[in-house]
Amino acid sequence: MRAIALFSGGLDSCLAIKIIQEMGIEVIALHINTGFDSNFEKFEYLKHIAEQLGVEFCLIDHRKYFIENILFSPKYGYGKNFNPCIDCHANMINTALEYMHQVNAKFIISGEVLNQRPMSQKLDGLRKIEKLSKQPQLVLRPLSAKLLPPTIAEENGWVDREKLYAISGRDRKTQLLLAQKYSLTDFQAPAGGCLLTDKNFSLKLKSFIQYNKLEVEDIDILKVGRHFVIDNHTLIIARNKDENQILKQYNNPKFLKIFPINIKGPVGLISKDGDYEMAAKILLSYTKAKEGYVKIDKEYFVEALEDRSQAQQYLVY
Repeated sequence: MRAIALFSGGLDSCLAIKIIQEMGIEVIALHINTGFDSNFEKFEYLKHIAEQLGVEFCLIDHRKYFIENILFSPKYGYGKNFNPCIDCHANMINTALEYMHQVNAKFIISGEVLNQRPMSQKLDGLRKIEKLSKQPQLVLRPLSAKLLPPTIAEENGWVDREKLYAISGRDRKTQLLLAQKYSLTDFQAPAGGCLLTDKNFSLKLKSFIQYNKLEVEDIDILKVGRHFVIDNHTLIIARNKDENQILKQYNNPKFLKIFPINIKGPVGLISKDGDYEMAAKILLSYTKAKEGYVKIDKEYFVEALEDRSQAQQYLVY
């Protein structure tokens, strides 16, 4: 018997796997990449955790599909920010169902806990997810199963419902006790996660799509830098060395790279046909130089803004 686990790498998804493994069922950990995870090193971490759990790990790149079909037109709308959680969860289930049939698995497990999250894990939210899911009766939530109607896996005796749990709410005491039982220590903290739930990231995304078409290759630059808008054109300036590297490696004909010459300072991106002079002035204001040469599509000699606060009128976040 084989099951597919929707795998985030967090404690709840790890526990769901261990509970089902304990019943002698083989589990494949499936992570569906929408692109909006906060951690650039996520996939290496997931592989590591899957190895610790003794399960096969599979990654499906769903970024393009998510942008084109989910992000901007969710049937059940958004949470507090730019998060279409209900539509996103249903999409993950439907993607897992397709993969389940490919590998001859029988059902899907999820680490979702009833009432843990306000939008997608309330009973009403789960019902909405079911409406968008192709075969919701194949989705088992081991941590809250006893509070939910029996699924096919339980009705057919593939799993023992008595060995499942009735966890509800945000209190994680029961999960932490289960973590001790299963000797789980190297799991991801519950904070962080999807950037679409983050207010500041959502501001950057809303600003970006107002002036640019969002493509898969743009997602990672939304995660970094200070974002400015100058006369309907986007300017992004790195905040540290790591972000400098990300912007240096980014290549898209929509943007030109901008950086100071012979001056220590950040790398930036400016929309083509943007206000290069103002972009250069803002970039230079994030160096110690009062004036200098800045490279965009050619060299510009500019004076920095008198003080950095002048750049704030253009700052999104």
